[in-house]
This record gives sequence, structure tokens and C-alpha cells, in this order.
Amino acid sequence: MAMTGKERAELRGECNGLKATVHVGAHGLTDALIGALDDALRTHELVKVAMGKPVELPAREAARQLAVAVNAEVIQVIGKTTTLYRFNPELKRKEGSLPPWKG
Repeated sequence: MAMTGKERAELRGECNGLKATVHVGAHGLTDALIGALDDALRTHELVKVAMGKPVELPAREAARQLAVAVNAEVIQVIGKTTTLYRFNPELKRKEGSLPPWKG
């Protein structure tokens, strides 16, 4: 199910406080990198990805390819940094607790 503009805007506001969890290095979009991103999304839902200088693709295209590979939504792309989101219904949530990316 696609996100609404309002949901995406709320998540964009959350992106400012995040540090990059996944870093794309000289080897680009490898299976190992996609696995690490998948793990990060499973536990945090909202993940910032920093793309290093050697990445050959434009940042928006790299973000799109990563999102497709891990079944996530691109929330924003700024420079060589993108933030992806994937809801995980299996995460334990308590009423009034912080979202998984802040915990």
C-alpha cells in the first residue's frame, strides 16, 4: 500500500535527527549491503543511507533501486543521502513509546 503525502511528510520530519545507519561504499549496491539495509529496516523501520563518492548511479536512482530491493519506500533524497522506510508489523510497540528509529 502506497504512503500518503502526509505520512511521507511526517517521516521526512523524523529524518533530520537520524544518523546514517548504512553506508554504500566503493563496491556499490552489493548483496551484502542490501542484506544489511534489510536488517536495519526490520529493526528500525526508518533508515538513513549515506552513499559514498564512488557510487556510479545518481542518488535518486540508487535510492530507487535500494527501495525496490528491500521492498521499502523512499522518504527523501538529499545530496548523496537517502532515507528509506518499511513498516514492520512484528515489532513490539507499547502505547506512548518512541518509534523504533528513536529507540
